[in-house]
Amino acid sequence: MAIPLLDLKEQFQQIEDEVRKNFDAVFASQRFIMGPMQKELEAFIGNMLGAEALAVSSGTDALLISLMAQDIQPGDEILVPDFTFFATAGTIARLRAVPIFCDVDRETCNISADSIARKVTDRTRAIIPVHLFGQSADMDAIMELAGEKGLAVIEDACQSIGARYKDKYTATIGNSGAFSFFPSKNLGGMGDGGMVLTRDKALYQKLVHLRNHGQSDRYFHTMVGGNFRMDEFQAAALLAKAPRLSGYNENRRRNAARYNKLLAGLVDKELVQTPVERYHHVYHQYVIRARDRDKLKQHLDAQGIGNAVYYPVPLHLQPCFAYLGSKDSDFPVTNSLCQDVLALPIFPELTEDQIGQVADQITAFYNRV
Repeated sequence: MAIPLLDLKEQFQQIEDEVRKNFDAVFASQRFIMGPMQKELEAFIGNMLGAEALAVSSGTDALLISLMAQDIQPGDEILVPDFTFFATAGTIARLRAVPIFCDVDRETCNISADSIARKVTDRTRAIIPVHLFGQSADMDAIMELAGEKGLAVIEDACQSIGARYKDKYTATIGNSGAFSFFPSKNLGGMGDGGMVLTRDKALYQKLVHLRNHGQSDRYFHTMVGGNFRMDEFQAAALLAKAPRLSGYNENRRRNAARYNKLLAGLVDKELVQTPVERYHHVYHQYVIRARDRDKLKQHLDAQGIGNAVYYPVPLHLQPCFAYLGSKDSDFPVTNSLCQDVLALPIFPELTEDQIGQVADQITAFYNRV
């Protein structure tokens, strides 16, 4: 039986009545932008995580508006991991600032504090640590370095809502943090959506203005912002899911523990490396490092088992960033990860039997070769 990488149908069946009820309320109110559902969602997430929350149009826009709020200018350098989704660096380039790529930690795939320290110059303005796959980066080291150098820290927590670094939630540690509500995320909407979190009330007010074209009063603009507003239907859908987030995340953690147990023999033989959990991981993706990755992927494809490579091409090798002249030798860990990583199904509704089938097929592949 085929096992998808992600299946949202069962999750929707559990919340369908509530979603439709919320949608009916939107229709009745005829408030489609910045309405009561959005305000309720912001209050819920903000109270849950202990920060001011601002709903926006996407995770990408959450990063973009966060950079704008720091007054990032053309030519400013922003430190980012080389191994991450494109939007982390793309938002920097859109402001004509300069993304400076840093290598990552071999075990967690998150930005390396040592690499950050080597890349800081007098033009550096900010660091964007990405909490990749659902686990926090080493925020003590990053915040210490940022404090010494006077740098802003914008957390890309688009894959890590609900994850914790020690006793703090991701997106609440730096100056601000960004979430994505893309449908595949741990808290996914029914289209694009995102959120910015901050504990800085002055910064929050600036973000509020930037979200709506820099408008402080109707038709009065104190700055140039953008249209970064979340539509009310996305907020309505997310409100049905948000109270269930902790349950979704615990199911993902349960599924990861099952994989870890079933793949332990392959780990012992150094054929597979399962995720290393240093901090409270919410497993947006369960990513293994696999010997003969491409052949294993072909085998799983043939068996109807969903899988994906996140990410096959590092940022420093993307054609649009060739002008930066990055040295390939600066990124040994990233280059290795791009050859080895493979994501397996981990969604909350995945059954124990399905996890067993995936593990059996991976074991069969290595027994065969």
